[in-house]
Amino acid sequence: MSAKTKLIAALTLILLATFMATSLVNYAFTRASIREELLNSALPLTGKNIYSEVHADMLRPILAAMSMANDAFLKSWIESDEDDITAVTRYLSDLRDKYGFLTTFFVSAATDNYYYQDGILKKIGPRDPHDVWFYAFLRQNVEFDLDVDTNEAEGGKLTIFVNFRVMSDTGKLLGVAGVGVNIDKVTGLLEKSRRQYGREVYLVDQDGLVQVHRDTSRIERDYITETAGIRGVAKSILKPGDDPRSFQYDWEGEHFLLSTRYIPELKWFLIVEQSESSALASARHNLIRTVAIGLLSSILIIVLCTLTINHYQSRLERLAKTDPLTGAANRRALEESFDQFAYKAIRYGTPFSAVILDLDKFKSINDRHGHLAGDNVLKDVAATTRRIIRPSDTLARWGGDEFLILLDGGIKEAKILSERVSCALADEHREIPVSFCYGMARFKKGDTLESMTHRADRAMYKSKDTACRTRDL
Repeated sequence: MSAKTKLIAALTLILLATFMATSLVNYAFTRASIREELLNSALPLTGKNIYSEVHADMLRPILAAMSMANDAFLKSWIESDEDDITAVTRYLSDLRDKYGFLTTFFVSAATDNYYYQDGILKKIGPRDPHDVWFYAFLRQNVEFDLDVDTNEAEGGKLTIFVNFRVMSDTGKLLGVAGVGVNIDKVTGLLEKSRRQYGREVYLVDQDGLVQVHRDTSRIERDYITETAGIRGVAKSILKPGDDPRSFQYDWEGEHFLLSTRYIPELKWFLIVEQSESSALASARHNLIRTVAIGLLSSILIIVLCTLTINHYQSRLERLAKTDPLTGAANRRALEESFDQFAYKAIRYGTPFSAVILDLDKFKSINDRHGHLAGDNVLKDVAATTRRIIRPSDTLARWGGDEFLILLDGGIKEAKILSERVSCALADEHREIPVSFCYGMARFKKGDTLESMTHRADRAMYKSKDTACRTRDL
């Protein structure tokens, strides 16, 4: 057995034994710490992420409903005896279309009319089960609340309603205004968390009534104060606070861990819970998988293969996206860069332009000084241009003696950049001063790389006809 083989065998045994021992010790610690990790980190972090998304989704409708409750037009219309129904219908319709709500509404305290974006839905009454919310809201004597209910205006679709009191300047109740938000988006977030992390996430109100749940049959029906298992800690859960809190309970032989967070703007509680056994099962499976693939030779092969592949892949990527002579981007990289510029322009309205640089009398440089000197000129042009453009701009070799620049900004910025490059290349201290003609084009909606560069190319050829004075298309 050679020294190399002995060394590899010794290292394999040492590292494998260390690896196995470390895995077993880590698993032992994992079993002891999995509960603490879930309670103090994983579950609260999931809750924080869901909280941020739910808070962001619901804050806008709350602000919109509050704006309606304080809208001078709406108050003026109410106090003018609600004569012009068309005006309030248009007002509610415009709000719904502007913000993308499922519905917008106003319930009059004077006439009991339920106005929505398509007119008058009905007259409310205390005997109508669908109108219980209105009278319950008035009895609460709060400025606003959230209510999950079926939406009569939308064919019974389950909706999160934001209700705001509308008060006159003298403190008289004029009615209740608000908006309705499709509950599907919020329940989608909860279902995504369940699939991704194996954790149940739902929202309850201050009475413990389920308001949002991936299982819609539980919404507005189940109280955690009456649900087996969790009801033992429900009273503690339903205490508002600023920080997330952790609880545990047992049900049907399973031990559950949960984290709660109060959302003051919604007056709801966010609950994230997970079975401890499922978390431990994952740890056991991880140990088995780790041991199964823990052979050092496999790890070494993977590492070596990864390093080798990464090395050659990076070289291939550079070759695939870079012009080998000048180091500028090639056509493939230019197309990718154009797509990024076009995406920003369409989505965020960020203008960008293309500039084509055509070196003057490059053939005569090759004829007079040789092709090697011509290659050096191309390298020098690319290096000089790269020093002048911004990091966010793209320089590409467009043809034999042509370069193309994509840059943020309009024609004005493109012209300034072109003149700076021109001055730098025409420096009299250069061994071979270079001049060029250039054409520019600004991105228009619907442009492709070909259409945009075609306009720039036309502008460049027109500039040649006028002694290199650019004309912008």
